[in-house]
Formats: sequence, structure tokens, C-alpha cells
Amino acid sequence: MISRTWSRKSIAFAVTIAVLSVYSMVALAKAGQAGVSGELSVSGQVTVNGQAAISGATVFSDSVVATGANSSAVIILGNLGRVELLPNSNAKLNFSSVNISASLEAGRIQVSTLAGVSAIVTAKDGAAVADARQAALFMVDVECGDMRVNSQGGIVELRAAGKTTPVAAGTTATAGTPQPGTRCTRLTRPETFGRLSGGALAALLLAAGGAIAAVILAGRSSNNDINFGGTVVVFSPTR
Repeated sequence: MISRTWSRKSIAFAVTIAVLSVYSMVALAKAGQAGVSGELSVSGQVTVNGQAAISGATVFSDSVVATGANSSAVIILGNLGRVELLPNSNAKLNFSSVNISASLEAGRIQVSTLAGVSAIVTAKDGAAVADARQAALFMVDVECGDMRVNSQGGIVELRAAGKTTPVAAGTTATAGTPQPGTRCTRLTRPETFGRLSGGALAALLLAAGGAIAAVILAGRSSNNDINFGGTVVVFSPTR
């Protein structure tokens, strides 16, 4: 009788552990999908979701990043790539494990992706799309009222007015019409970040990831808590 009781308890315990394990794996999987985030580097005046931002802050998907005059923001997205907003720019950013997307309201944005990651930047006149088959580097400029897409590498297309226009490396495609009387500065090519080769960019991202991992391991205390040695700023997505 006692052996049967212990047997039932053992089975019940094993079933409970199995159920908890399944729920834990599901929860971890969801957390991994929702946990895609970027590290912010700022120069000058930058806001995220309307709040003043500093370098080192964490930016999650569905966030609005804006830059002031003579300011810029870079969002490093680990093995996805990175996004740079140039001065006087405003964009809503979204990213998943295989895609970077942005809705550009003003200014200029520069996107770099690694192979296996697609990207799309939408504006009022159309969309710039980078295929995931190759690493890509391109800039979208709406500062003058129209939409200009400049590619430095990868498979990039401008989709506007019912047409799809390939944008070869080193060329520019345009959609829409500039606003009369608009004072703006045209960029004929991406700036400093844009001149990095695909291999150099990959090495830079790999080095950055290794450095972050080293800091996390070094900051781990004996009770398995992580001490970052300072204040970690996290910007939640807008709702």
C-alpha cells in the first residue's frame, strides 16, 4: 500500500515537472522573440519616445527616435545590423529576429543589414526594400520633400507609384516631387558609417557583441545577479 502511494506521488511529481518544463520553454521562446532590442549611441540632442536619450540606453521595437540639429543616433542591433538617424530626422523603428523596418517621417536614415536579415524603410512616397539574401547598406532621404534611396551594397529596391526600381550599389533612385521652396542639403552618398565595407561592418558588430558578453560575465556576482556598474536606461515601446 505504501509503495503504491509513493508510486502515485512520483508519477504526479514527474508529470508536474514535465508540464512546468513545457511552460518554461514556451515562456522563454516568447521572451526571446519580444526581447529583440538595440543599444543606442547618441551625438547631440536625441529623444526616444519623446524622452531625452543618452548613449548606452536600450531601445526596443516600436520606438520613435528623433534627432535635433547637428545631432545623430545609432541603434546597434547585434547580429541584425544597425540603423543611423542623421540630423533633424524622425522615424519609428521596428525589428524582429530577421527584419528591420522603419517608418521615416522626416530627415534621413541609414540602414545596414547582415545576410539573412531583410529591411524596409517606408515614407509617404514609397518604400525602400533590402533583400535578405545579401548584406545591404542603403540610405533613405526625405529631407527635401521627395524620397531618395541611395544604395552602397546589397539587393535594394525602391517601390513607389506601382513600380519597382532596382537600386544598384553606388546609385540613387527617386520617388515623389520635392516641395517648392524647401531648404535642404542633398547627400550623394552615405556618410562615415556608409563607407565601411561589409566585412569591416561584420567584424565591428562581432567585436561589439564580444565586448558586451565580456562585460556581462565580468559583472556577474556570486549569487548570479548581474552588476552593470551603473544605471541601465531602458526605453519601452510606444503604445
